[in-house]
Amino acid sequence: MGTFSIWHWLIILAIVLLLFGTKRLKNLGTDLGSAIKGFKSAVKEESEKDEEEQKRAENLEHKEGEQPNANRVIESETIEAGKEKTAEKSSERKDS
Repeated sequence: MGTFSIWHWLIILAIVLLLFGTKRLKNLGTDLGSAIKGFKSAVKEESEKDEEEQKRAENLEHKEGEQPNANRVIESETIEAGKEKTAEKSSERKDS
């Protein structure tokens, strides 16, 4: 009694067809299919949006860790010029 046989389902299908007609059921199926497609596309767009936001956040984190002008030379100073200055200072200390 808990399960229906195939004959029960066929009778229910025949009653539904008589009540609603094939045209109305076809429209209902089309509408349901369109709703499912719309839902899938919305979910897909949302997941793509989330992936883009995650990539942007990763890029920002990566950029924050970098020193923006670490390789830039200011006013033509070089490392060698700095060495010469320290050499001059140490020679002045020895002379005094």
